[in-house]
Amino acid sequence: MIKGLFRRKPKVNIEIERKFLIVAKPDLTPEKCYKIRQGYIAREGGNVVRIRQCDDRYILSVKTPAKGMGRFEIETNINADEGGVLFAACAHPPIEKTREIYPIGNHIWELDIFTGLNKGLIIAEVELSSEGEKVTLPDWIGPEVTGFKKFYNANLSSNPFRNWAVKYADLVDRMSG
Repeated sequence: MIKGLFRRKPKVNIEIERKFLIVAKPDLTPEKCYKIRQGYIAREGGNVVRIRQCDDRYILSVKTPAKGMGRFEIETNINADEGGVLFAACAHPPIEKTREIYPIGNHIWELDIFTGLNKGLIIAEVELSSEGEKVTLPDWIGPEVTGFKKFYNANLSSNPFRNWAVKYADLVDRMSG
């Protein structure tokens, strides 16, 4: 067992998000940028156990299905040594990306610019407080890919974008039609 893991107070929430490809980079300066590396320790029956390094922080996450399009997400911070043990346990190479944060209107848009084996792929995400919440899409947003499993980060670790044999612009065109 990871020493002290259950003495920490985990963060629990329901995550409801929509995902999109983009047609252009935003003509804005991001509020924040993070370097992210994340690996998948276990995936079964819609449940996911993930280790994430966000700059110098390490976060252990468990995601489980909730009703509708939401997912329960439990996160707890761990130290670098614990993170290293968990990254070593991942079956596939970790996802690598830069996350740019854009507050627009009442929403926070996260733009994931993938590097490594997923270089060339860019996915925008927006978290919602309910499934029916309305969101105004910025003009740089392209086709919606919410629900397309191949765009889930867990699947990108086992089937990276470089294996898809498609250029990003062509992917956007295909998903738009």
